[in-house]
Amino acid sequence: MSEIEKSRSGLPSSFLWIISTVILGGFFILAAAPLATAQNQSQDSRRYTSLIQNVFEFIQRHYVEDVDPKTLYEGAMTGMFNALGDPYSTFLQESDMADLSENVIQGSYGGVGLYISKPVREQPDGRPLYVEVASPIEDTPGWRAGIKPGDLIIEIDGETTDLLSMDDVLARLKGPPGVEIKLLIRRGKSLEFPVSVTRAVIEVPTVKQAMIGSIGYLKLISFSAMTADRAREALEKFREQGYRSLIIDLRNNYGGLLQAAVGVSDLFLNGGVVVSVKSRIASENSVFNARRNTLVSPDIPIVVLINRGSASASEILAGALKDRGRAYLVGEKSFGKGSVQQVYPLDKTGFKITTARYYTPSDVNIDKIGIPPDREVLFPEFTEEDSEKLGELITANRIPGFVEQNPEAGPAQIDQFALSLNREYNLDISLLKRLIRDEQNRTLIAPVYDLEYDVQLQEAVNILRGDTYNALMRTTKTLRDLQNEAAEEEALAS
Repeated sequence: MSEIEKSRSGLPSSFLWIISTVILGGFFILAAAPLATAQNQSQDSRRYTSLIQNVFEFIQRHYVEDVDPKTLYEGAMTGMFNALGDPYSTFLQESDMADLSENVIQGSYGGVGLYISKPVREQPDGRPLYVEVASPIEDTPGWRAGIKPGDLIIEIDGETTDLLSMDDVLARLKGPPGVEIKLLIRRGKSLEFPVSVTRAVIEVPTVKQAMIGSIGYLKLISFSAMTADRAREALEKFREQGYRSLIIDLRNNYGGLLQAAVGVSDLFLNGGVVVSVKSRIASENSVFNARRNTLVSPDIPIVVLINRGSASASEILAGALKDRGRAYLVGEKSFGKGSVQQVYPLDKTGFKITTARYYTPSDVNIDKIGIPPDREVLFPEFTEEDSEKLGELITANRIPGFVEQNPEAGPAQIDQFALSLNREYNLDISLLKRLIRDEQNRTLIAPVYDLEYDVQLQEAVNILRGDTYNALMRTTKTLRDLQNEAAEEEALAS
């Protein structure tokens, strides 16, 4: 990743913002005790700070047993961050900080390969506070087990996740490789099934590429320090191979470094705004602009694939290309994470906190809203009526059994087996074919693309091979236009 210059961001190049789960350390300096800065605090702040200190000391003096001050400190810190109701702001214990340092330096960790989130407050509809899978990482145990974006992890080794904190969940999913973990997954409203995954060394991937005829296919799996460089290398190969159009696949890309998203945007945008970052403190607001002299010629048509697993840094890239009229978006609405986090060490512990929100070039924040595609293309999904039958199919282990017995099965054999399952279970045959192909892929290294069964990729290819791209681009709207229209429709409806 090339560093972002101060003139572009308004920040020193050594000051790194983070989004999503890729974390870099900063320095948090406690300049003085609360009383030393009383003149800068409100009366309420001084009062509550004093109360906390008094209770801390009272417990140490009067509780029936001796209490380690560290225990009280960690409990108080955890409670303060939980009170924010922000799943991305959290206290980090010593082990968490050690894990973060290891992940950043080595780019790997022991785990199951799932990006997850967990609400910290009671849900308005009364739903339990289960862990939700935002995105699996390709070629990891979680991905190979068939876990998908939107799945709920309701139990880990027989323990309900409703009662676990996010730290507790991570402590169970991450750790030494080779340990088997038993999960109970809920998909949709009623389909539940067990999954066993064995921890492995998770190396966070970044870029895959291939040619689909004259179309360059660039899959961005994450936004790390190397993503912009790897993407540039792939695009240069496409140019050598005479590509005429481009597909950027951001599906299940749950984010990473803000600088990486800006660096990749540099390859497609000739100057102008990529993203702006706004916080409570005006002096910390920043605008990130693309460099001049883009690598990809403006006359190269671009289609971007997104889904509900596309979040954070991938939404920055998708939003920038959409708002700047540089790409056509296909797939389904993205996840909707429009916030920026920073990590601050405190001795051996630390904390991660949301410090700002980011805005697309049309000055829109997509947090909890997401980015809608210009053309929605959905994979066939089971209905609630299908849940019981699909549960029976999973319990019977029919598809894994078929793949194990027929590792080289081709399209004709897959079609025949899917037809037999359709007759037996009365499930959508295209869904069954995709489940079979997914199972095949899990036994191997994931293919760069699967044009035969990937309906969203098929649509992108059809758009680029047809003669409608320019006409479609003339009909696209910025995210600001779409949000204004939605607000107008809501006002009329009320």
